[in-house]
Amino acid sequence: MSPVHALALVESPAQLLNVVELGQTDPECTAVPIVVLPPADGPGRGQLRAMTSLAREAGHPVTWHEPRLGGASVARSVRAMAGELSGVDHLVIGDPFSGLIQVIISVTRPASVTVVDDGTATLEFARQFAAGEHLTRWHAAAAPGQRRQIASLARNQIAGNARRWISPVSGCRLRVFTSMEVELARVEVLRNDYSWVRSLPTPEVLPGADLIGTSLVESGVLTPEAYLGAVADLAGRYDAGRYFAHRREQEDKLDDVRRLGLEVVRPQLPLELVARQGPVAQTLVSFPSTVVHTLPTVLSDTAVDVVVCDIAEGWYARQASVGADAFLGQVSATARRRHGLRAVAS
Repeated sequence: MSPVHALALVESPAQLLNVVELGQTDPECTAVPIVVLPPADGPGRGQLRAMTSLAREAGHPVTWHEPRLGGASVARSVRAMAGELSGVDHLVIGDPFSGLIQVIISVTRPASVTVVDDGTATLEFARQFAAGEHLTRWHAAAAPGQRRQIASLARNQIAGNARRWISPVSGCRLRVFTSMEVELARVEVLRNDYSWVRSLPTPEVLPGADLIGTSLVESGVLTPEAYLGAVADLAGRYDAGRYFAHRREQEDKLDDVRRLGLEVVRPQLPLELVARQGPVAQTLVSFPSTVVHTLPTVLSDTAVDVVVCDIAEGWYARQASVGADAFLGQVSATARRRHGLRAVAS
């Protein structure tokens, strides 16, 4: 039997980090080649560049494509990757909701797919997959009456094709590599315990608190006023000095955060690595997000305390999706239950 030809496709620094973690624990994916499909602009590109260097040091061949620059980008990108995609029977993907990834799944029809953590979106992927639903981002709000209905129908068709292909009914073997609490019938779940990150020395722990930012405003889930009010309240309550910005946070919002007296830090690597390298504050305060699941694991051998701030009902933007509150509540509740985190309300 010929050897399995595996290929990883990543679009964010967190996905790239988790492919490296997978390679440390899964013989099928040791030194798996990685194709990076970066965003068109923003801090995420810098983080991906930095993570690319670390992935190469860990033994992974890495190539870089630009699928979001220029017209007809998806078709052009798939053609440009034809050589790398040829003969692939095992795809490792970080974002099953990505239209580009869904096109590649439909074109290559791999015999095996491994989904690596893309943060808390993994929880929603598991829910939608178990329910047999189309794969749609949890914060995507319906927009009736908008133009581009034809494009929306095309995306739904692509998503449906990809969803049907990765179903065990089609014969495709589906696996999920995650640090989240996920159980799926007929799907192998591999636990991500961040062994590669935890192999680094323990960080220096400083007194005080750091706040961890979120892109919930940029995603249209929270209003800027409510979010900044919560940040101000938490900074005063915990005497926080630093604010670690999410890579999608916009600079004008971060200027408002600076005016609250906080030092804004734009991490050059995923926060799991930044926190492990240190220095890090003794208390880390975060809104419901991926890090309330990952940082307790990454820093389990330190004295760092992770606190989650629940989202108040009045913070949501009018255009927020109907399920936003339930989803964020699940993110917080599962982290509290699993890691024993303290929760606060602002």
